[in-house]
Amino acid sequence: MKNFRFKNPVEIRFGKGTIADLGELLGDETKIFLLYGGGSIKKNGVYEQVKHGLTGKNIVEFGGIEANPQYETCMKAVKEVQASSATFVLSVGGGSVLDAAKFIAAAAVLENKDPWGIVTGDVSISTALPLGAVMTLPATGSEMNSNSVISRKEWGEKRGWSSDHVLPRFSILDPETTFSLPERQAANGVVDSFVHVMEQYLTYPVNSPIQDRFAEAILLTLIEEGPKVLTDPGNYDVRANIFWASTMALNRLIGVGVVQDWATHGIGHELTALYGIDHARTLAVTLPGVMQFKRQQKREKLIQYAERVWNITQGDGDVKIDEAIAKTVLFFGKMGVPTTLGDYQLGGEAAQAAAENIRKKGWKLGEHRDIGPEEVEQILLLRA
Repeated sequence: MKNFRFKNPVEIRFGKGTIADLGELLGDETKIFLLYGGGSIKKNGVYEQVKHGLTGKNIVEFGGIEANPQYETCMKAVKEVQASSATFVLSVGGGSVLDAAKFIAAAAVLENKDPWGIVTGDVSISTALPLGAVMTLPATGSEMNSNSVISRKEWGEKRGWSSDHVLPRFSILDPETTFSLPERQAANGVVDSFVHVMEQYLTYPVNSPIQDRFAEAILLTLIEEGPKVLTDPGNYDVRANIFWASTMALNRLIGVGVVQDWATHGIGHELTALYGIDHARTLAVTLPGVMQFKRQQKREKLIQYAERVWNITQGDGDVKIDEAIAKTVLFFGKMGVPTTLGDYQLGGEAAQAAAENIRKKGWKLGEHRDIGPEEVEQILLLRA
């Protein structure tokens, strides 16, 4: 196991009725910048619960955050935060709203620097407005980590960044808020969470049995509970199990002391930026290609994954790897999530375009930093 530092100060309030804890959690904060997405919270009752929890607070509202939060929209919100002198950013919605909130909280107090530099890593932030979250969609794990992904449509960019200054002070997770999610979003959330685990798990062994077992437990939970959310969407326990699995998938715990990959996300982000495909669906296309293309470098962990997660015990290593990849694809299919470029009427041209974007950025992806433009194209061609 590698050396690591681990600290996670985010307070989680989990369960039915926990939105009512907002007043207590906000304490003396009086001027709240309330951020949300397309307005679904006003249809499912979450908005009313939040407003009740904010009784006595001075609230400035900003809606319209996109599923892939756009830099231009975020900058409009930054100006409103600054004009209103808000002191706390409250995100209500899914991971995209919270990703935007993190950027807004940092950019609102940035002085004399280009805010886009926060996203590219050219600007290091030293402070941010405090923020909290009421989550309505299990997927990104953003509620308990310092990560954010922001898109810039005019440049065809979608980039991730991270800073401990934007760790939420608290996150409220009430599984009942997820009952009204469309089937597509619920399925996407399960797949997104699954791939988050795989990015931290499917690399090479560093003798980290605790992290491996934690990761496998999350994968098994998602495999068992994921399809149930489609067949029994009103089941509270299913929703709760998926919500907590999603949070645990990316709250840093399973990633400490191990080697991480993130090539699937890097490639997937390019497909979203180029073609507007849902984030989770780009991951479902890309992950099997990465697994196949890197089967030798990832051999030990792929066999472990086959045996421990899919209970594949017959055959040699190559047979186990083939079956594990096939079962992964089958699982995504059970979630109703397509797994090839052809499912989106795309082919080799998409592989070339994504590779070209990686070339322009000068990126090398993967745990060995050996996946460049040529490798990206080959990985996607495996999924054409």
